[in-house]
Amino acid sequence: MTTLLVWLVVIVLLTAVVWLAYSVPPGVTLSRDLPDRAFQGSRVPLGVRVELHTRLPLRFALDDPTPRTVVPDMPVTLVGAGMGTVAVDFHTTLDLNRRGVHAWPGATLRWADPLGLFWHAMPVPAPQGLLVYPGTHGLVLPDLLRPLLSEGGLSRRLGLDDPLSLRGVREYVSGDPPGRVHWKLSARTGTLTVREPERTAASSVTIYLDTGAGGDVYLESAVRLAASLVQEALAMTLPVSVALPGSASPAGTTPDAVQGALRLLARAALNPGDPVIPHTRAGGNLFILTARPRPALIEQAMHARAHASRVVIVALPEGFYLEPGETPRRQWAGLPDMVRDLERQAGALAGAGILVYVLRGNQSVLNLGA
Repeated sequence: MTTLLVWLVVIVLLTAVVWLAYSVPPGVTLSRDLPDRAFQGSRVPLGVRVELHTRLPLRFALDDPTPRTVVPDMPVTLVGAGMGTVAVDFHTTLDLNRRGVHAWPGATLRWADPLGLFWHAMPVPAPQGLLVYPGTHGLVLPDLLRPLLSEGGLSRRLGLDDPLSLRGVREYVSGDPPGRVHWKLSARTGTLTVREPERTAASSVTIYLDTGAGGDVYLESAVRLAASLVQEALAMTLPVSVALPGSASPAGTTPDAVQGALRLLARAALNPGDPVIPHTRAGGNLFILTARPRPALIEQAMHARAHASRVVIVALPEGFYLEPGETPRRQWAGLPDMVRDLERQAGALAGAGILVYVLRGNQSVLNLGA
């Protein structure tokens, strides 16, 4: 009996020594190798390396969960065993499913003695951010938008019609809109004739995203449309700026200006409140993307027209608009009253240099401009 008690005491002491010895956390270094920015919908490589420094032999496992909307091909878990300096590498690929600035949470390290009798855990701080730019819009751009963005030489198909200034008349050419036909002159001369207004070209583009109305579905679609407009403006070497209520990116064509515009779109969030359209550069074009064209927004557009060459209001009413390829969702039977009021005002607004487009179903912007 005495011998049994002695062995029991020895086992308890050894167990306590092992527990105390391994309760001290090892030195750990965690590093991640991934791009600091990428586009929504893309796949990027991820490399994770963990180094442990320990004087005792041990087993360990490190879990490094990714942000919720950043999905790895396999869970980021690194396991190993050894003594001294132990390094383990892990490689996988990430699917970036949502735009935004994603804060990478810290990892959790678990370690134990070689027999795995006692496991301990501690957090491993490793703050890191991943900026995901929005993807492009699903609609076929930009035959409607190119005339509104065009710069340089003007022709019958480039530049933006100025309904307030008439250059003259000319013979009808296939493709001219019927509304431009000069019927009285055509009847008098016997030749189909159209009015030819003067054209203007943009010197810059400002894209204002209305975040004060609408829901998440509208916001994501509007952000993608804004990103497409940014890319199209840059393809035409036009200075471009993105504006949200209370903030705007600097206009330009430099990489810093582009990143500033996309970064602002990546951070865009719903913010109920009155619209505040910033001052635009003289001679530029202003695009206003909105879900609910309320009177305050139209009033702001009228004020902006005093400086902008043209103002374009693009309404994306929720419940009436799908992007091509988007999974169908519930569609309503009638347009909201605000959108109907906007359509009734479209003629008067066009005369003041404010164009109006309402997207329905899965219409293409290309078809709206036809």
